[in-house]
Amino acid sequence: MTEIVLFHHVRGLTDGVTAFAGKLRAAGHTVHTPDLLEGRTFGSVGEGMAHVREIGFGTVIERGALAVEELPAELVYAGISMGVVPAQMLAQNRPGARAALLLESTLPVAEFGSGWPVEVPVQVHGMDADPEFVGGGDVDAARELVGQAADGELFLYPGDRHLFTDSSLESYEADAAALVTERVLDFLAAH
Repeated sequence: MTEIVLFHHVRGLTDGVTAFAGKLRAAGHTVHTPDLLEGRTFGSVGEGMAHVREIGFGTVIERGALAVEELPAELVYAGISMGVVPAQMLAQNRPGARAALLLESTLPVAEFGSGWPVEVPVQVHGMDADPEFVGGGDVDAARELVGQAADGELFLYPGDRHLFTDSSLESYEADAAALVTERVLDFLAAH
């Protein structure tokens, strides 16, 4: 099956992120879940963002790159919200990427180079009224990114929640998260 590295969101490596990784493992995939915040979890997105601003996004990216140094090049890079930052950077720049799964965030392709590698399949998932994903411009970056990939898909779900895929948080939306999981598993089976 597929080897995946899943980077967590700004609230940390929560039980919900671990549970999502467990669903992928149950389907036969190998999933690595590096802890980018060194064991810290936060009660809100605001608290997590304050910590990330303190350590810097460069540190988050560096920790993500270090986490895959000993792993094979042929990885699927996955990230949830803040975790998209190292996932997208690595998928765009580390040779051998099999695919990318970007949940609830996307950065402009130019952030990490001149363009998305056309041969790297990508799936992006977000809620259609999420103030972070839509209001922050991520959905526009997602449209640009999937437009550059030979195999790119953007899925929008009705709702305004951010971190809706994390079953351990109050923002969890079970029906949408189940559909994300189904689509992710289909995508992994194809790549």
